[in-house]
Amino acid sequence: MRFSLRQIEYFVATAETGSIVQASRQIPISQPAISAAIAHLEDVFGVSLFIRHHAQGLSLTPEGRIILQEARSLLTHAQDFDSSLHSMLGRVSGEITIGCMTTLFPLLAPDLIQTFSAAYPQARLHVVAGHHEDLVDRLRMGEISVMLGYDMKGPSVIDFQPLSALAPYAFVSADHRLAANGPVKLADLADEPFLLLDLPFSKDYFLHLFAAAGVTPKIVGRYPSMDVIRSLAARGEGFGLGNARPRNCHALDGRPLAYLTLDEHCAPLVYGFFTLPGQRQPLAVSAFLELCTRHLAGKPLPGTQPES
Repeated sequence: MRFSLRQIEYFVATAETGSIVQASRQIPISQPAISAAIAHLEDVFGVSLFIRHHAQGLSLTPEGRIILQEARSLLTHAQDFDSSLHSMLGRVSGEITIGCMTTLFPLLAPDLIQTFSAAYPQARLHVVAGHHEDLVDRLRMGEISVMLGYDMKGPSVIDFQPLSALAPYAFVSADHRLAANGPVKLADLADEPFLLLDLPFSKDYFLHLFAAAGVTPKIVGRYPSMDVIRSLAARGEGFGLGNARPRNCHALDGRPLAYLTLDEHCAPLVYGFFTLPGQRQPLAVSAFLELCTRHLAGKPLPGTQPES
């Protein structure tokens, strides 16, 4: 646009007062600034807006009267837009989009959508799933407002607020020889076929657990889906590791699983939310972050069962 709302405001004030001096007192702004705005508008529109009367102020030209009518309408629309936007941003309403790591998505998304909708019926929470690197990129590009995931030493350009720590556990088929033995060590699983969750950062975390325990896992498959690993484990094809322990002890195909507590110190994964630093968040986003802190901080992950 070749002119600004501010310049239009100066023109309207001058037309209504008939004087640059009076307009400068009304706004207030300097007289040279008003004169420069009017001269710019005359250049843009290619017409004279005022007739200058020596020592008697200004009067509008016929073209100036036409433009004044449109200028008033434009300022009215701008004021209505400002009021409407201020009203909208002043309450928790509209849609916000957040990202959630795929391993947390099935447990967190339904709970948060329902809880947020109940607390703020005029707002809508849209949750998209993705792996760590993908969601970090989407957060930095402004495609999502918040990211829920694990603290995996992400880029320093994003902030992390921890919510809770999730200890690792193993899972095997319900008829596995270790299923009824209680807690196990990673060394007990060294000769068992390992089904690795092959997602960025996640695979490094699980492999680090073995390295810290001085164990070399027997990797027989790498899969990007925890549901696939659960189904294979339930069929007796190996064991998997996870951090979010669902209450449901069955794979998607209905076959039963057994969850094994790891009887040694294994570094937990801390999950929480990521945001961009220095951002002035809309009220709906601030409300969501406050809800996350109140609803999730220091508490078990929704839909999970405690360690046995």
